[in-house]
Amino acid sequence: MRITIIIAALIYWCAPAVSMTIELERRFGSELAIEEFTILSSTDIELFAPVIEEFVAKRPNIAIHYVLASSRDIYSAIDTERAAYDLVISSAMDLQMKLVNDGHAGRFESPVTASLPDWAKWRDQLFGFAVEPIVLVVSRRDFAALPIPTSRRHFLSIIRSNSATFRNRMMTYDVNISGTGFLFATQDARQSDTFWRLSEVMGAMGTRLSCCSGEMLARIESGEIAAAYNVVGSYAQARAVTHENIKVVHLEDYTNILLRTAFIPHQSQKSQQAGKFLNFLLSSEGQVILEKQGGLPSIFNSSIIEITNAKPIGLNTGLLVYLDRLKRENFLREWNAALVQ
Repeated sequence: MRITIIIAALIYWCAPAVSMTIELERRFGSELAIEEFTILSSTDIELFAPVIEEFVAKRPNIAIHYVLASSRDIYSAIDTERAAYDLVISSAMDLQMKLVNDGHAGRFESPVTASLPDWAKWRDQLFGFAVEPIVLVVSRRDFAALPIPTSRRHFLSIIRSNSATFRNRMMTYDVNISGTGFLFATQDARQSDTFWRLSEVMGAMGTRLSCCSGEMLARIESGEIAAAYNVVGSYAQARAVTHENIKVVHLEDYTNILLRTAFIPHQSQKSQQAGKFLNFLLSSEGQVILEKQGGLPSIFNSSIIEITNAKPIGLNTGLLVYLDRLKRENFLREWNAALVQ
């Protein structure tokens, strides 16, 4: 069984892409708009809608077609299919960096991008627009009589001491199919050896694998699972407001901080319109709307970086290390050996 899964994972990551699966799509703007451009994104529409709606309200001649897909499908659409999109947005920083490094992005310079901190941009081609802590989410009901984990070692100890609570009742990303999950797991592996011990114990407990944060949070909400590891922070915080069983935990040994990034493909036929939107997204006004109405933390939100032992994932070519074919194969093999038991 394990060997089959490992082989399937390697085939999935290495084989030529098939047609992209569009999860949702929506048009923003007036029916009378004379210009329209397309955004390909992994960010849920409801989180991104406020900033788009404000942009098109101020520019009635421009409409935006927003297409939602997985980070892995986005990568394949641009890299293999050469799909025609005008702005590409993803939470998978490593896949975004690879697309840009491989020549798929055009340059974009403006007073707005020039004012960005150096850590939020790369070569005037790739731009960070939101910061995301990657968190542990637990069920308040299941943890009513348990201590809240303060670190991965502590979480590991709690699992071992309460196997009946956690057996078949934990979830994490399936890195075989999720580009974002692969990024989170490889960053964990770089931060601490504890990650592998935790992975082995989670595997022994029958941890379920998921495509996305939304699915994990839904299982916490229903009480089906007790804990979800490596969940996107903004999604978790938004759900916690309306679902009392969700508790968001920032582990104090370290918290990886993700940058959601965007670039304009060099083949875009609407790069001027896409540039206008990118400028708005990165502007003070756009950042306030993104955070206050969409719930995506602004790159100017200092409280995220001030989380105990925050570890921002660097926007640089170091992201490409685990995308090397051999390193990726070795990582997937080790990860599946730990988690798929």
